[in-house]
Amino acid sequence: MVTNIHSREYQVSAARLGELMDALGTTEDRLWPHHRWPAMRFDSPDGPLGPGAAGGHGPIRYVVESFDPGLAVRFRFTAPKGFIGWHGFDIEAISEGRSRLRHTIRADVKGAMRLTWPLALRWLHDACVEDALDNAARALGEPLPQRRHSLAVRILRRLGRRAR
Repeated sequence: MVTNIHSREYQVSAARLGELMDALGTTEDRLWPHHRWPAMRFDSPDGPLGPGAAGGHGPIRYVVESFDPGLAVRFRFTAPKGFIGWHGFDIEAISEGRSRLRHTIRADVKGAMRLTWPLALRWLHDACVEDALDNAARALGEPLPQRRHSLAVRILRRLGRRAR
């Protein structure tokens, strides 16, 4: 079982943070790090985050399982094969003018994914989600940590570009 959680606190109301999350996959998306990673896209006439909307980013595919505007969105994985579970964002109000954005994955890994997740996908996922949390800080006018992708992530990304 994979459980992977990333979170960050921001000096803004949960409502402001919710506006960022609610725009995921739209032309107004300032949260997803589409400048460095495959864009999050959905194929739904009812809007990107409507329940049942199918989409994903790169080879990672999912369906919107639930969406509570301003509070949480959960995606059920449909690919890659052997990655069975969900991922999502949720927002927690901590105090007046302070909130937390959290991204969680909970999934079972089967077959080749037992090796693919710990050796490659986990590292790429962690870097992508941290880039999303940085985007939230940037969009909210908060200071950003000085960070570079790890050597492992840079190598994996280079190998991925060559494979395409």
